[in-house]
Amino acid sequence: MIECVTLKNSNGASLDVINLGAAITALRMPDRHGDLHDIVLGYEDFAQYLVNPFYFGVVVGRVANRIAHGRFQLNHSNHQLACNEGPHHLHGGAGGFHRRTWLWGEEPSVAQECDRITLTYLSADGEDGYPGNLQVAVSYRLTEHNELIIEYCASCDQPTIVNLTQHSYFNLAGHDSGEILNHLIRINSNEYTPTGGDQIPTGEVSSVENTPLDLRRMKRIWDCLGDTHPQLQVESGFDHNFVLHESVQGELSLAAELYEPVSGRTLTVLTDQPGLQLYTGNFIEEGTLGKKGAIYNRHAGLCLETQHFPDSPNKSNFPSVELLPGQAFNSKTIYRFGTD
Repeated sequence: MIECVTLKNSNGASLDVINLGAAITALRMPDRHGDLHDIVLGYEDFAQYLVNPFYFGVVVGRVANRIAHGRFQLNHSNHQLACNEGPHHLHGGAGGFHRRTWLWGEEPSVAQECDRITLTYLSADGEDGYPGNLQVAVSYRLTEHNELIIEYCASCDQPTIVNLTQHSYFNLAGHDSGEILNHLIRINSNEYTPTGGDQIPTGEVSSVENTPLDLRRMKRIWDCLGDTHPQLQVESGFDHNFVLHESVQGELSLAAELYEPVSGRTLTVLTDQPGLQLYTGNFIEEGTLGKKGAIYNRHAGLCLETQHFPDSPNKSNFPSVELLPGQAFNSKTIYRFGTD
């Protein structure tokens, strides 16, 4: 059974979460005039999250992003994962966490409005090819300062790999307002991980200097997407992992800032993760039916996915995503909303 919990603060901001995919289905934040609007893409009918080809609002794992050919080696053993994006593995596979029913934590009943909720999921040994049983928890908290705080925790009974993230698509003008191309963005990064034609990282870590991926100062997204740089042509827009150069393991640092000039809404992203994937909704299918009759097209929203790097299990120079028994995977991201 798909159930929904609403988190709410005294400012009127609110967040809807369902237990299918631990998905965020609505996030209402005030604009500069105090008017509330839902600013994340999603479906009106919760059953559509069972299909959800664009990963609207879900937690993705066991390993987010791409793993080349679904293969990796761990402790001298070869593992083959389910491949669900051509020859590659994406966001945990076709049966990843985004299509699983999570259990509610004990804080509130599902009918109660609250400011925090936890969901848990036990990923069984061999699920989609991953080794070991993995116990996962994700908590959402909505603060009085209009911050959405997301915390992840995971533990295992065999060596495995873990990289969890949240895949909400933001449109600060409102989920039904059209393209996000007028948003201004800044990413606190000097480097990124280039990809080949199959969107798998080459293994290089390259400078953003003199490229349209240099987002160290606020830039309008539309101005960047018009560039003929090969990386933007390969991805049909941004779908890139940025290296967060101020990231220190276990400590929160500034990852990105987003501004929408019509509504005045702002979003600041803080995380303890080493990478941030900026995805500008390049592959949203034209005419997708969203909430309350809204039609979503390409670039209707953007994702700011805090993460380890794509294909990390196959790139020894990337931060490791390995998790061993007795260890805990812990991660925290804050999405801080405001107005200007």
